[in-house]
Amino acid sequence: MKYTGMLRGLRLPVTTAMLLLAGCANTTPPLYQWTGYQPSVYDYLKGEKGPQEQIDALEKARQQINAKGNTPPPGFHAQLGMLYANVGNDTNAMQEFDAEKQLFPEAATYMDFLMKKPKQQ
Repeated sequence: MKYTGMLRGLRLPVTTAMLLLAGCANTTPPLYQWTGYQPSVYDYLKGEKGPQEQIDALEKARQQINAKGNTPPPGFHAQLGMLYANVGNDTNAMQEFDAEKQLFPEAATYMDFLMKKPKQQ
């Protein structure tokens, strides 16, 4: 009988703890979708894949991200823009830099710098 009484006294604290832990579960979807971005940057830094291969991988990643209704992470458009600039496609490079600037205003100064660079050559 003494043991049963002790269990009854634990019901409220255990139930409260369970409810608090359930409330802490992360149900918020991620702000950005990182699909394919990190491996692409790693490939860029290793230099084992050419710019066009990296562009193709990022474009495929963008399609997957957009298909899920998600947003690419910060730097995604800038990386893609730099790759386009490396292959001489300045039009697409400028579009990507502008997209980065629109999505992430804190990157505007750097994007403006990158957007001026091809004009100086």
